Amino acid sequence: MSAAGPAEAAWYAEPRGEVSAALADCLRHGREAPPGLDRAAGGPAVDPWGDDLHFALYLLYELHYRGLDGVSDDREWDPGLLRVRAALEQRFLAALREAVPSPRTVEESFGPLLTTPADRSGGVSGRMAETGGLWQAREYAVLRSPYHLKEADPHAWAIPRLTGRAKAAFVAIEYDEFGAGRAEAVHARLFADLMEDLGLDAGYNRYLPAVPAAALATVNLMSLFGLHRAWRAALVGHFACVETTSSPGSARMVDALNACGAGPAAIRFYAEHVTADAVHEQIVRREVIGGLLEEDPALEPRIAFGCDATVLLEDRLADHILTAWANGRSALRHPLPQPVAARGPSPEEEPSCAH
Repeated sequence: MSAAGPAEAAWYAEPRGEVSAALADCLRHGREAPPGLDRAAGGPAVDPWGDDLHFALYLLYELHYRGLDGVSDDREWDPGLLRVRAALEQRFLAALREAVPSPRTVEESFGPLLTTPADRSGGVSGRMAETGGLWQAREYAVLRSPYHLKEADPHAWAIPRLTGRAKAAFVAIEYDEFGAGRAEAVHARLFADLMEDLGLDAGYNRYLPAVPAAALATVNLMSLFGLHRAWRAALVGHFACVETTSSPGSARMVDALNACGAGPAAIRFYAEHVTADAVHEQIVRREVIGGLLEEDPALEPRIAFGCDATVLLEDRLADHILTAWANGRSALRHPLPQPVAARGPSPEEEPSCAH
């Protein structure tokens, strides 16, 4: 890592294990995937929740988004890379299937989200509000940046795979996510404004080397569901879970950011989601899920799985963050420089913190 810090690091600068190192090398230098890399990627030595798998999988998925600097666009459908990706996906899916209760109904999965504090990262916003630590707000923004700087893009893959009521309602929500025709209101742009307000670099994937597996996994889940038609119902379940939990969770983040002394652009991102997603939650459950089940009731277990997997990974991320902060550590792989105007102690200044 260069002295400039993680914001200046290239995507290939710091692989996280044998698989991601071999993958980064072949991508960076335009080589074929090494023989046997797919077998290694799906082997028992690779932790399905770990940095090696999720960093490698994230890099492969980026070929379907904006690409990687220095990597030819032709690699997106490279057969060798697709075999590696499939092996990583199967390893990840096997762990999810083992950890997620199944089969479940939509009511069983979504019911608790409607009757209890729905944002599974609510403890994070509570911690931020309690301490007034702007450094924590900045870390949380970095952790969320791999998704929010491409917000709504992974879900857009569901559109050609839906029809009728489900499709019409889904597109209506996505239209809002993409700014309702106004570039300055695109949610990814609003999150970039949030990052800049917090003194961060809003460049796409600029902090990728600092983001741990627990955060990358939440994004990889969306990409996995989106890129496979067989998992379209799970993507709908994920989308519905996000919209259901977003409004109350965003309200808590508004309170937390006010307590941290964040600026108006940072607060605006979450304030926008408080009202918009309260409406979206009704539409997605009644029209998107309702329409999809009306057409194909057999998809219900997959919708529920998408919701349950989302809750599981959000819980894992919240636990990662709160454990790090409670022990006076950064939740990132590389702590951020402390801005001069930050309010509240940094991890280095606060050796231990209580929940």
